[in-house]
Amino acid sequence: MINLRRVSRARHAIFPLVGLLLFAGSLLPSLQTFGTQFGGLPSRSFDALAVGAVALQSLSLAGCRRWPIAVLALVSAGFAIDQLCGYHSFAGSALPVAVLNAGWRADRGRRTAAIGFTAAYLLFVAAFPLRGGGESAAGVAAFYLSLVVVWGIGAWLRSTRVAEAERRRRVAEETRAAERARIARELHDVVTHHVTAMVVQTESARYLSGERLDQTLATVTGTGRQAIAELRNLLDVLNPGPQPDLGLDTLVERTRRAGQPVEFTEVGTPAKSEVAYRVVQEALTNALKHAPGSPTSVQVRHSDEDTTVEVRTDSAADAAVSGNGRGLAGLRDRVDDIGGDFSAGRGEGGGFYVRARIPA
Repeated sequence: MINLRRVSRARHAIFPLVGLLLFAGSLLPSLQTFGTQFGGLPSRSFDALAVGAVALQSLSLAGCRRWPIAVLALVSAGFAIDQLCGYHSFAGSALPVAVLNAGWRADRGRRTAAIGFTAAYLLFVAAFPLRGGGESAAGVAAFYLSLVVVWGIGAWLRSTRVAEAERRRRVAEETRAAERARIARELHDVVTHHVTAMVVQTESARYLSGERLDQTLATVTGTGRQAIAELRNLLDVLNPGPQPDLGLDTLVERTRRAGQPVEFTEVGTPAKSEVAYRVVQEALTNALKHAPGSPTSVQVRHSDEDTTVEVRTDSAADAAVSGNGRGLAGLRDRVDDIGGDFSAGRGEGGGFYVRARIPA
């Protein structure tokens, strides 16, 4: 497995390593006058000032990541000494590296830096005639344009980096928004279903006594505990724990205990699908809320390609079939998000239905 931390450290160590190589290479006798030659001055032997100019150009690269503009200034100063004194050291290769790095990493003062270094370049060119040298106009323009191109490459890399950072930020925001919407749908499904069942059971308990009352209250208690368990599983998103029971038979049985007659048919090998579970849960919640006591059928068919769900209730209030409520709208979003099909409305013979096709 790739260690990303080590990769990041190696990438940050590239510029210091390049600087050390340039420093060591410049001190080799065979490479001492093998560098850039600008200004037409004759080459001269290395002395203490030459070593200082080499160090200024090469070792300054160690600060490329944190101080790109300052590093460019130091390298430029070393390069000016190098060329004006005729050392022509191999360390002169650090200048395009520093220009590229500044164009890539500098976030502030980019325009000021570009103007300042252009002015410094003009002063640098003007100093050569004072020392008996000089560069042709074509050479001055070509050297400057080459540095501009290198700066432009760095600026392009920077814009690419900024665009990628913006894309990642936007994706993160969209992901957080989608997760918040998903959690809101989960809360709606869990709370609405269980609280509706508890309300129906509690209302019916007022007309019961003896053993039937005890059974109804025990069912209310069990429904409340199931609601708490599902809420805990939902809140464990950041610290995943056991997954909730997605068995449809358990869900149907709890609805029956709440007083709703439900006929349940499941064909095929059962597959634990959270979306299918929520579709059935919301449909049964609507039946309990808007058509209590009405015969309800739940048909689920599993195949290798998809799972189809159809829930029908014989009678319904308008609110249950409008499809404008948060519950049905949330179900439609869930199913659409995974490429399925969802519909809900009045049946031909009355009542209401909820249908969903959920891809495997």
